[in-house]
Amino acid sequence: MRIGTGYDVHRLTTDRKLILGGVDIPYEKGLLGHSDADVLIHAVMDALLGAAALGDIGKHFPDNDDSYKNISSLVLLKRVCLLLKDKGYNTINIDATIIAQRPKLAGYINDMEKNIAEALEISVDCVNVKATTEEGLGFTGKGEGIAAQAVCLIEKI
Repeated sequence: MRIGTGYDVHRLTTDRKLILGGVDIPYEKGLLGHSDADVLIHAVMDALLGAAALGDIGKHFPDNDDSYKNISSLVLLKRVCLLLKDKGYNTINIDATIIAQRPKLAGYINDMEKNIAEALEISVDCVNVKATTEEGLGFTGKGEGIAAQAVCLIEKI
């Protein structure tokens, strides 16, 4: 068994959709990035890649490659799943936290968990997503950006 951790952060900006865990969240701002800037999925991907000693998402999906421009991060997560399987690993579980002052995310968590589970071909019972605020502190607390952390456990097949 191997453990991995992931972290990602993106700035909030106008004229972008807010996509978290593959869910389109109604909000006046979205996350700035080359892909859809889904910080939750990016943190999960980095955790998985790290656990398998496969580098990070920048190595596999560089932001200077136009083929990844505005791509759904769920598509990239499916590719990470294939990379892990090629190396002989299965995902056991994912535990992730979204750090955002706003918007409130509780109503979207189940759909996020379902999307992650489907992309990784695991049971939804093996995926846990939480959301927290930072009590108005820091860039996330001031509404300047959103961050996410993830931990995973993988096993050799």
